[in-house]
Amino acid sequence: MKNLQRTLLLTLLLTSLINRAQEIKTSPYHTTFWGDGAWVVGGVAANAFGLSLIINKDDITEEELNELNEDDIIGIDRWAAGFNSESANKISDIPFYGSFFTPFLLLIPEETRGNAGQLSVLMLESVSTAGAIYTISAGLVNRARPRVYDENLALDTRIDNDNQRSFFSGHVAASAATTFFVAQVLHDYFPDSGAQPFIWATAAAIPAAVGFFRIKSGNHFLTDVLLGYAIGAASGVLIPNLHKRKDNKLRASAGMGMHGEAMLSLNYTF
Repeated sequence: MKNLQRTLLLTLLLTSLINRAQEIKTSPYHTTFWGDGAWVVGGVAANAFGLSLIINKDDITEEELNELNEDDIIGIDRWAAGFNSESANKISDIPFYGSFFTPFLLLIPEETRGNAGQLSVLMLESVSTAGAIYTISAGLVNRARPRVYDENLALDTRIDNDNQRSFFSGHVAASAATTFFVAQVLHDYFPDSGAQPFIWATAAAIPAAVGFFRIKSGNHFLTDVLLGYAIGAASGVLIPNLHKRKDNKLRASAGMGMHGEAMLSLNYTF
């Protein structure tokens, strides 16, 4: 009987260890082929539609250009009217493109590296969601960039349709969606890590730097940057949270009683 108890105890202990190892490797997210496949396809289609709207936007007419007045700009944005800096534009590309390297950090820990395929799908959903909102907005809304108010700028540049989509900052939205997604994933996998404040601070700082230089370059007003930041950050954080796995599994653990008897504990978490 004691041999049977020991065998049972050893089996339960091994089973508990195996289940624990699998739990560590299990993603905190739940995805489905059809549900997430539809999300990705829909996001790509929405981005394509938005891009078609942007491409087909009309140039501003000279009459409309002459009617532009800095006094018509709300106070929070007025100070940026006339900004035009090519050097700031180039500098903004550094944190912008740098943000797209942050997901590679997820390949370092074994836990996240083992779920790289799933995390790639979720990141694509986050970025495509932010991108769809941006492209459709930029295609439908006409708002002159701050540089258009620079009267020293060449006329053909001022009236070009590319300079009629200040609303809102797609660069900031894309970079925020990426960095906040990475921060959220690292938070969900390693909630007790002491590096969490640094991770979130970095996630916030990168798109903020992009936004600062996009304003200085004359591409966007402050409200364009703030809106892009909010939409990107929301996409990066909400998509992983919407896919959070609900842990409702029955768990078994084994142990030894006070008198050497085998003990089995069952725990069901709702």
